[in-house]
Amino acid sequence: MNRGFSTCAHRRARSLLLFPLAMMSTAALAQHSPALDRASLWVGGYYTHMDTVIGASDKSGDHYGSVDLENDLGFDSRKTTPRARLDFLIGDHQGFSFDYYDARRTRSKSMTRDFSYGGTNYIASASARGKLNFNFGSAAYRWWMGSGNDVFGIGLGAAYYGVHASISGKARLNDEVVQASSSSSENAWAPMLQLGWRHAFANTMRMYVDLSGVKRNSSRLGGHIYNASVGFEWFPWEHVGLGAEYGYSRISLHQHREHFNDGLDMKFSGPSLFARFRF
Repeated sequence: MNRGFSTCAHRRARSLLLFPLAMMSTAALAQHSPALDRASLWVGGYYTHMDTVIGASDKSGDHYGSVDLENDLGFDSRKTTPRARLDFLIGDHQGFSFDYYDARRTRSKSMTRDFSYGGTNYIASASARGKLNFNFGSAAYRWWMGSGNDVFGIGLGAAYYGVHASISGKARLNDEVVQASSSSSENAWAPMLQLGWRHAFANTMRMYVDLSGVKRNSSRLGGHIYNASVGFEWFPWEHVGLGAEYGYSRISLHQHREHFNDGLDMKFSGPSLFARFRF
């Protein structure tokens, strides 16, 4: 009786020891999709074509004026802006994604035009200076569905965006000078939705498509930001590679101030090139 009890207890103890080992072995055999990395860092530049309009109106909306930074003030429509991303997995199908980019632009322009009226010659000149700083950052928790060479993901998170815009000008007609300036500086957080697809051709070559949208309804600062991108990754080395991407972004923000309303309408499009590090 004691021997049987001892044998039974021994078997139970051995089962209790083998069970966690089996679970650890199963976990070790589990593999995340080859289209994903445990941790991934992107560092590079976004060579963008920009189209930017800053506008303002009175509270009634009857009187509205706008300035096209590229056409009216001669801002360069092409600019390289820094960009960085960080992705990492928690388990095999969930993880976090972070993204950040920043655009800073300043431009001054002078104009001179002579004209005659009533037999008198006049010399008119004007100078204008525009400044626009825009920064965008996002953080999202992502779920990836699938474990083969193709995975589809959805992400929920928040995005931060900050805008500082200013216009100043001075006009001279002969000896009379008139000056004016206007500026706006605001930042806000907004909920964000992300959709993504990843495909691995091989361990060294992959492609992806990302879509995201940010929308904020606020009496102070509101609007929407939409992003779409398609990209390719190539890893000539196990942990180091290159990423090439083409993206499009549409940013439309409006702000309600005490005596007037102002807004920003900006479009980004162009290629990005990244140094890729995966672990």
